[in-house]
Amino acid sequence: MSTPAVEDVLELHKRSRGKYEIVSKVPVNSREDLAKSYTPGVAYVSEAIKANREMAYEYTTKSNTIAIISDGTRVLGLGNIGAEAGLPVMEGKAILFKKLGGVDAIPICIRTTDENEIVKFVENISPNFGAINLEDIESPKVFRIQDRLSKTLDIPVFHDDRQGTAVSVLAALKNALKLSGKGKNARIVVNGAGSAGFGIIQLLSFSGYKNLLAVDSKGIIYKDRPDGLQDYKKEVAEITNAGNESGDLKDAISNADVFIGVSTPDVFKKEFVHEMSQKPIIFALANPVPEISYADAIQAGAFIAATGRSDAPNQVNNTVAFPGIFRGMLDARAKGVNLDMLCAAANEIANSVGRGLSPENIIPSVTNKKQVVKTMSAVASSVASKAIETNMARHNIDPEFVKNNAKMLIKRYWRIESRILQKTNSAVSSGGGTQHV
Repeated sequence: MSTPAVEDVLELHKRSRGKYEIVSKVPVNSREDLAKSYTPGVAYVSEAIKANREMAYEYTTKSNTIAIISDGTRVLGLGNIGAEAGLPVMEGKAILFKKLGGVDAIPICIRTTDENEIVKFVENISPNFGAINLEDIESPKVFRIQDRLSKTLDIPVFHDDRQGTAVSVLAALKNALKLSGKGKNARIVVNGAGSAGFGIIQLLSFSGYKNLLAVDSKGIIYKDRPDGLQDYKKEVAEITNAGNESGDLKDAISNADVFIGVSTPDVFKKEFVHEMSQKPIIFALANPVPEISYADAIQAGAFIAATGRSDAPNQVNNTVAFPGIFRGMLDARAKGVNLDMLCAAANEIANSVGRGLSPENIIPSVTNKKQVVKTMSAVASSVASKAIETNMARHNIDPEFVKNNAKMLIKRYWRIESRILQKTNSAVSSGGGTQHV
């Protein structure tokens, strides 16, 4: 897949004035309709919710609506670009939630970078939503924001850069290790200790992978490193590097089975592959430019290589994870999200590859419609089931219903999308276009 031309991208967004709109689920064509959906009839609904706040899940969009919260301080590949510039990215995320999970997502970009203000803002708007997705907020601030909100809110607070990425990596890793004949004792090096790296390390450790090394810009992370460690890196030091090794990336990679890069472009050299063990596995996930290209990794001798890009095999990207996870959390009316739920999601993603598992196919594709339905519905069902099992759910829902509901919502959106595309193409071919008032 080639990179689209700048003028084509700008024209698409200018013509559509953004990427989503809100439409009514109920008819408002008569006085009777208006009386039921608004005044005076809606007062009955408000009174019911006043008597029992949980009824908001029954009578409002809360049951299927989340907020995508960003301050625009760490937007992928762009850095600190601010609230307005972050909005088109969050809109894109919103349509992926809808297309791949049937989830209604509202992008909210905040013109403040103050941690306390962000926490207070999210707390105040939380009654509208069944879950919160934190997106593209700089670390370590975002870790503190998530931890604080998770303690004060009774809905899931999910950090996709951290948890969504970790789930997709764990899923791909399970299949890669299966193909290589290696297990949980594999030596795994995670290069990059920001949001993604921290999340990956936490989830891998929780899943039983104990032979972990973390590397940041100053080298291998170990206890009592002289330069000092931020609080979350102290946690990284506690759950990695049992031998208290020191050195740089090249030292870390010596005899490693797996390299997972969530860092910066081109830092993994082709000669590093030769320092690894037999059947080396390389996940170079920096985006848009990986630590080493897929082609270079394979040419250098990698048994399995993966990147975050869509123009090479094995795209390890959080898009395969977050829509299904949120679908399951919403259907279970989850009070939070835990590592058990994330592991359940990773297991289903890995299993969804099925008989097609090969070194060039270790994770499901989000462009294959049949595979999307299979993967997202299985993830949603497993997350809901695990939420119930771990007392994170308000709603003791049948996991099979969750699976079927996910399939229905995804397919329904695709039918709507198809009709919109037909109308748009028809308007363009006849010389018309999208009209704005």
